[in-house]
Amino acid sequence: MARSAQAAAELRAFGVRCVRADLDDAASLRRVAALAPWVWHFAPPPASGDGRDMRSRRLVQALRRTRRVRRLCYISTSGVYGDCAGALVPETRPLRAASARAARRVDAERAVRALARRGVAVSILRAPGIYGADRLPLERLGRGDPVLRADEDVHTNHIDAVDLARLAWAALHRARGGRTFNACDDTRLKMGDYFDRVADAFALPRPPRVTRAEARSRLSPMTLSFMGESRVLDNRRMKRELRLPLRCPDVDAVLALARHLHPS
Repeated sequence: MARSAQAAAELRAFGVRCVRADLDDAASLRRVAALAPWVWHFAPPPASGDGRDMRSRRLVQALRRTRRVRRLCYISTSGVYGDCAGALVPETRPLRAASARAARRVDAERAVRALARRGVAVSILRAPGIYGADRLPLERLGRGDPVLRADEDVHTNHIDAVDLARLAWAALHRARGGRTFNACDDTRLKMGDYFDRVADAFALPRPPRVTRAEARSRLSPMTLSFMGESRVLDNRRMKRELRLPLRCPDVDAVLALARHLHPS
């Protein structure tokens, strides 16, 4: 599904059959719903508004009318858990979204789960920060943006972009209906240590360490929101049920691939 003619043309160049539609326009979704027995839903919620994701709600409403869809995989976010104080987080942990952005993801999960009551095999991937050989924070390191000092730092989680796409394939084909998965790799690092690791790999200066109070005066509210939540995602269910070895099982594998692709 593509919103613009340009996006559709770019996809058709890869041999993809496109349908012009927009999740912000309910009427445009009728054709999509009629064509789609299997659905991958990766669209983000609106960037602003209340705690509802009307995009997901419109899609679900369209799919419910046709009764054609049989399987659906939705990519959500690990932000639905909120701050877990560095604890190991399984999929059964209660959701405690701390931001309106994460609350909209919780609403999206509820919306797609409603399809399960109509016999649709719904699976949800809760993804943390997405990185890859071409998705590393090199620009931020170049700016010298600070990170939290060790005693105030938070645990962070990641997944390689290609691995997330592969996991979405596996979830649509292999997951039992109604299952949720923490879609993350095996890296166990705090945020500052992650940035240090990337800086060292590219011979860049490590970011300065500051207190949380100092960070408030130097970083954007969006960046600070990620520094306010600490958790370690448990990915054992993902490994056991989706049965897909990760291409990049940890940050070192991602960095090795990045150095191979960009040796300079």
